[in-house]
Amino acid sequence: MSFLNPINKSECLEQVCASNYEKIFRLIPELCAVEGNAIGLAANNTTLHLQIIEQTAYTLTIELSHCFSFKPDELLEPAVRIRIYLDAQLAEVLSDHARPSVTHVYKDFGLCREIMNYKWRLNFFLQKWLDHCLTKGYQFTKQSILT
Repeated sequence: MSFLNPINKSECLEQVCASNYEKIFRLIPELCAVEGNAIGLAANNTTLHLQIIEQTAYTLTIELSHCFSFKPDELLEPAVRIRIYLDAQLAEVLSDHARPSVTHVYKDFGLCREIMNYKWRLNFFLQKWLDHCLTKGYQFTKQSILT
């Protein structure tokens, strides 16, 4: 992953999270109707798996992964866990397959710069991955929504 280091990282992070929210809903237009799992398909590409982790009135926590195997329990990567703030229209990465959540990495919240850098890298990765999925033409249809 290339390293982009903006000067005003907090403002840029908010813009990336807003962009990720918009891209997620372009990728999965019926996201709020999904109750369990769904599969996204694109011609000649691996399947994209969506799992609803938690849903409340104002937030939605999902996990999005590619499946690189015929056995859906294997090789699900990047297994990105995303919290979607429906009221604020933001989407923030909580963790992925390679990196734990920020609360597991940084126990001392006095490390603001390190925490911001960590969140920036996770969310910048999500932005690029969502761009990739949209470019490849992944589609989640009502038929692909599994409950």
